[in-house]
This record gives sequence, C-alpha cells and structure tokens, in this order.
Amino acid sequence: MQSQLPIYPEQASNFAPQVDALMLFITGICVFFAAGVTVAIVVFFFKYRRKTPDAVGITIEEDARLEALWMIVPLILSMAMFGWGAVVYVDYRNVPRDTLDIYVIGKQWMWKAQQPNGLKEINECHVPVGRNIRLILSSEDVIHDFFVPAFRVKMDVVPGHYNTMWFRPTKPGRYHFFCSQYCGTNHALMGGWVTVMEPSDYAAWLSGSAAGNANPVVAGEKLFAEKACSTCHVANGTGRSPSLNGVYGAQVLLADGSIVVADEAYIRESILQPNAKIVAGYQPLMPTFQGQLTEEQIFALIAYIKSLQSQPVPATGAGIAPPTGKR
Repeated sequence: MQSQLPIYPEQASNFAPQVDALMLFITGICVFFAAGVTVAIVVFFFKYRRKTPDAVGITIEEDARLEALWMIVPLILSMAMFGWGAVVYVDYRNVPRDTLDIYVIGKQWMWKAQQPNGLKEINECHVPVGRNIRLILSSEDVIHDFFVPAFRVKMDVVPGHYNTMWFRPTKPGRYHFFCSQYCGTNHALMGGWVTVMEPSDYAAWLSGSAAGNANPVVAGEKLFAEKACSTCHVANGTGRSPSLNGVYGAQVLLADGSIVVADEAYIRESILQPNAKIVAGYQPLMPTFQGQLTEEQIFALIAYIKSLQSQPVPATGAGIAPPTGKR
C-alpha cells in the first residue's frame, strides 16, 4: 500500500485527507515565500552590490503601501491556516454518538486493548472498516502517546486520567501504531498494529476469539458485588449512596451546586477519589479504591455502570439533575 505522495503514510481514515490537505497548504505557502525571499536575496546581491570602493548607496523613501502589504497578506494567510486547522481540530474533538468503544492501556512497554465483548489484545487492535471508533486511553505508569500515522490521529495517554480520540477507518489493512512520547528505555519498541477488517470479518473474528475472555459487564457486575458496592448503591435509591441506574451520560447535581456529566472520567474519579465530587443530598461515606483496582477492573466497573443506563431511574436518590438544571 503506497501513498500518492511518498513523503506521507497512506491515508486510511476520515481525518487523513483533511490533515494532508492542510499540511500541503501550509507547506506550499512556506515554500513559496521562502523561495521568493531566497531569489530576491540572490538577485539583489548581484544587482545592487557595490560596483566601486567609493560607491555610496542612494536614499530610498519608504512606501507605506508596501509595508501594509507585507503585514496584511501574512495576516490573511495565517488566519486562513488557523481557521482551517480549527475546523479539523473541532471535528477531531467532537466524538460522534454511534462509536464502537475500545479501551486502551499503555504500560511500559506495551499496549493492551479491550474490545467491547471483553476480548483483550496485546499490541494489536482490530476494528471494522467504515465504523466510528472511540479509543478510551489510560496509562498504568508514565505518560505515553498513542499515534497511528496512517490515520493522522494521536493522543496523550496520561496516568490517572482518561483521554479519548476517535477515527473512522476507510481502508482494510494493517497499520502501524507507535508511542510518540518518550517513556523509558524501550520506548522505541512500544508499538503495534491496528488491523482494519470488513464488518463481517470483524464480527466473525470477534465471535471466534471471544472464548476465555470475560464479558466486561459480567466481570464488572461480579466486582461490584465483591467490593460490596451494592450495599450502598441500591438500585431503588434507598441506599446511603445514589442509585447508579441511568446515571451514565446524565447530568449529576453536586453538593456545591455545580453539575457534571457522568462520563467515563467522572465514574473513574468517583471510584478512585470519591470525595472529589460529592453528589447533592449524600454524605462523603464511600472509601477510596485507589491502589486496590487495576485499570482492567476499573474498565469492567465502568462497563457495568454503563449497562445500567437503560434501567429505570428511581424518583429520588439518583442524584441526577433535572433537565432544566444549569449546564
């Protein structure tokens, strides 16, 4: 698979044509002006060089029109670059709703990916072509960076925090990914492959490879019971802590009057630092699970809580803000 421009990797995602077009525009503008300035320097060097030792240069009056021109033209071009880049960035940061979510953990010096059905991969990530994919990224040790050159996407992977990025693969094939943030001795070896498959092939691979891999929702439900979470987070809202039914994706009213969206990052923080954001109407009774759960276990708990999104929300005790709450 070769790119039309050998200086670039192959274009294999929805973002690749946009990023390449912007880079070609910026590069073209820079080369045009660099070449123009270089040619002008060479021409003026020979045309206006001192012909005799006693020659004196003539006085040249400044031209306000020329000065305005070389301020206005660069301003227009730089704003065009900024505006175009902003459009690409906003598209990159606005994640569609219909994504296939895959959890990715960076660890010195390997990548672990978990498919929605619980299938785990090491330095591999299988995805279907033409489907919006969202990677939920976390690190177990130091800062890493997940970079797929053929997709033109990259994102920092930070310990103690979730970052997300999305893309839509456009061509089946195998595409190399790297860690592009220096993370230690074997940083250069920390990479793997994204395998883009036809949807039918992906479904067959997923069903054929699922043996021995626990469904994350089932694993999360089991862990939820083992850690005695169900004794406080009672489904009907009568417990000492808010019900988790329907909480994922909802707006949660906090004790300080602010409202947050219950996304993956909020749920993770609530598990590891439960006193960081106290739900309105409840006391800070929940113990911290910092250091007691692995990232895979946290993913499983989040998957289970996400599965409760369709469950009936109790009239009281959920901590969910009313639709008219401030945003």
